[in-house]
Amino acid sequence: MSTSHDDLVTLLRAETPLLAIETSEESRAIDSFRHAVGDVLLPLFRWSITDGLKRLDMDDDDEPALAPDASYTLQAIRQNPRRSIYLLLDFNPYLRYPMALRLLREIVQRQGTAPHTLVLIAPKLEIPEDLTAYITRIGLSLPDAKAVADVLRAEAFNYSRETGKRVEVDAAAAKVMVRNLIGLNLSDVRQIVRQLVWRDGALTAADLPELSKAKFELLNRDGLLHFEYHTAQFTDVAGLQRLKTWVGQRRAAFLGATMPIKLDPPRGVLLLGVQGCGKSLAAKAIAGGFGVPLARLDFGSLYNKFHGETERNLRAALKNAELLSPCVLWIDEIEKGLAGGSNDDGVSRRVLGYLLTWMAERKVPVFLVATANQVHDLPAELLRKGRFDEIFFVDLPTESARIEIFRLHLAKREIDASGFDIPSLAAAAAGFSGAEIEQAIVASLYSAAAERRALSHADVHREIAATRPLSVLMAEQVQDLRDWAKERTVSAD
Repeated sequence: MSTSHDDLVTLLRAETPLLAIETSEESRAIDSFRHAVGDVLLPLFRWSITDGLKRLDMDDDDEPALAPDASYTLQAIRQNPRRSIYLLLDFNPYLRYPMALRLLREIVQRQGTAPHTLVLIAPKLEIPEDLTAYITRIGLSLPDAKAVADVLRAEAFNYSRETGKRVEVDAAAAKVMVRNLIGLNLSDVRQIVRQLVWRDGALTAADLPELSKAKFELLNRDGLLHFEYHTAQFTDVAGLQRLKTWVGQRRAAFLGATMPIKLDPPRGVLLLGVQGCGKSLAAKAIAGGFGVPLARLDFGSLYNKFHGETERNLRAALKNAELLSPCVLWIDEIEKGLAGGSNDDGVSRRVLGYLLTWMAERKVPVFLVATANQVHDLPAELLRKGRFDEIFFVDLPTESARIEIFRLHLAKREIDASGFDIPSLAAAAAGFSGAEIEQAIVASLYSAAAERRALSHADVHREIAATRPLSVLMAEQVQDLRDWAKERTVSAD
């Protein structure tokens, strides 16, 4: 939990025996306790392996620090008759030693000791099971909008002082920056703002994409999410008119714009469909349609052989997505991450349970786009009405969509489409997916290049005739999927 000054004072007054703070902002954690002891009027000590045990609340304290030995320090704490607060920095490795663990347990159980409060502070804490009954995990309070705005002003002033140049600040863009930086700790906010200011001496709307990238890189230190730097626009997608209209109608509500009617913000869609028909491109285009960053979650990167780590990875990934909001979170081939069955000690069931809870309870604008190919592998709980706003089926492209796909891929390769009979190519490619049409163009380009000539209509037509699309190779499975979706989903086209 995020802990305010008043919360911290309350915990100290309640004589909480053991606190744990996972943070890389060690100095901020120490400063929080420096301020808190002004209210509780208790001695404050800091311990580290480099400096030993040193008192912090008396500036003129000339008493030398105790030796840094962990067991010796715990003995000294245990024997101190006056109730005090002890900040133990990076103490986690010493909890593996029986002597240190036993001494710490006696202190927190108050076995012949004063009611001290011990605080474990480290970037990552692994608490032994012997201590879980006594420990209270807390987090540092994150800066609010005012604190973030103060950082923007301070960094702009520092740039002007060092360079002698005035920073150009777009007031509207600065407000968006402040909103997007809320959720980061103060040092990360300062680092991102400094990068933006020193990049071009300005804070303008042009910096917003760079802010999203920098924010994602800071949040995703564990590599659980993949930031999609290049999203698509719906103009890049052939067909899918119903999906395009659906997203367009919900854009303003998702971004929090003032609406004449109170609307619930959209929460997500499930895209089912035949492989190669554009589900991934549609996911990218949804982010482009909303005008927000796109983060992709690969379930394969979450799974870990150690008990509980997979669930922890999922919690961390979803938390990072929330801090990146407003954004689109794309889970590709979601069925592969949830189809463990009874062979994984229940991990996939716990992952599904946490994901469903998050989907129902999240309060921030994270739009979930899940894509799937094998609908029969999806758990029924995920398909229940209300999990997603809508379940769209991305079918094989219609003839008009195939015409559009040919035009898009020829234009992408700077080929004049006037020399091609696009309708006849589209008719010949009946049953082809968008990916198969693209590959037909790519293969025919190689054939033409080998003969050192320009691509012709005959080249593409010949490649189409030589290709057996998935709808032919796996006709039964494709038709089964289309039949299942016909009465259960909404057509994306």
